[in-house]
Amino acid sequence: MRLVIMRYFLDAEFNGFGGELVSIALVPQDDALPAFYEAVICQRPTAWVREHVQPVLDKLPLSREQVSDRFFKYLHNDECPIIVADWPEDIANAARLLILGPGTMQPIRRIRFELIDAAIISPYVQSTKRHNALRDAEALRATVLAYEERLHWASFDRVPYHPSAS
Repeated sequence: MRLVIMRYFLDAEFNGFGGELVSIALVPQDDALPAFYEAVICQRPTAWVREHVQPVLDKLPLSREQVSDRFFKYLHNDECPIIVADWPEDIANAARLLILGPGTMQPIRRIRFELIDAAIISPYVQSTKRHNALRDAEALRATVLAYEERLHWASFDRVPYHPSAS
């Protein structure tokens, strides 16, 4: 049996630096597959979150427990999901969704996280709706895939050197 590996591009919005999760999205590499996008109830949003994030949620917020359950259900059939993010806090928030309580976590077989610096692989594809986690995750996917495509085609621009051909 061959393991099929799917990458998911992650974005999360949170309530200030180190704050609680406000929304999270996973966008699969294969755009024919459905994305995951949920918002979490935020009892005391910062002024910045009230002004920039909550107006563009486009989703009714749920409890953290409900989002955790939906996050797990979205990933549980994947043998080895790879979650790609461009910010460490996004990964931290996604990993925390797997925690159910002291010493317990969602029964996920395995999961890998990959942190990339989107500024290095720019030009960055702009989000169609900034601070909406779903649209930002789609922009991350487009940025990474465009970068990989450039790398792929760049490799064809080089003619290998063969000493016997000279």
